[in-house]
Amino acid sequence: MVHKQVVYVVSDSVGETAELVVKAVATQFNGGQTEIRRNSYVENIEDVEEIISLAKKNQSIIAYTIVISSLKEYLDKRAKEEGIVAVDLLNPLMTAFKTAFNKEPHHRPGLMRKLDEEYFRKIEAIEFAVKYDDGRDPRGITKADIVLIGVSRTSKTPLSMYLAHKRFKVANVPLVPEVPPPDELFHIPRKNCIGLIISPDKLNEIRKERLKALGLASQSNYASFQRILDELDYAEKIMKRVGCPVIDVSNKAVEETAGIILDMLKKERNI
Repeated sequence: MVHKQVVYVVSDSVGETAELVVKAVATQFNGGQTEIRRNSYVENIEDVEEIISLAKKNQSIIAYTIVISSLKEYLDKRAKEEGIVAVDLLNPLMTAFKTAFNKEPHHRPGLMRKLDEEYFRKIEAIEFAVKYDDGRDPRGITKADIVLIGVSRTSKTPLSMYLAHKRFKVANVPLVPEVPPPDELFHIPRKNCIGLIISPDKLNEIRKERLKALGLASQSNYASFQRILDELDYAEKIMKRVGCPVIDVSNKAVEETAGIILDMLKKERNI
């Protein structure tokens, strides 16, 4: 019977990184004969002592990713005393970073998982913005962190995507005189909704350029001045009915408007 070697994977966080490294190495030594026992969230001396005892009994290796300095030093000391091979999987690279970039590590466990969570929150927000863009599904209004309303070409979609990259779930709803706004718009907190307005001249210019890009006649009703005035008047009435804050985007870049929105959120929600 072939004796299985045991490697204790020890981490002050989840330990996924250490386990993946050990598995990669084990495959070079007939990985099927190596048993990996993961010990996550090791936070005190008692936890270390228990692992040392098990590793000594099984003549095992300890592979660890511990960034809490005092705990790392204790594990190194006890492993040496007991004649156990203990390998620090992070220290060589951390030392290289420290030397090359002249920076000190944070020595806080779980930072990579935090980054992963932030990444997935951003992806979720982007998917939300796409799904609930341009009023496609009014159900998104009640689920959104921010709801943008305004007439066509007031930067609702690019603003939604920009804010999604900041991990906010954003829905946007076009205001068109011939289409009644969804009822959901009047049943959300006013602070969740932001109206976007624009000067008639600027909107006329933007819409003419849009029609030109599409190869359509600039005399279309979409870009006519009277139509624009009617739409803006209608949008203003809806915004007053909702009672939401309003931002004039006439001469603002998307980043500038987004900055105003984020400042408003910080003040109202203390984020």
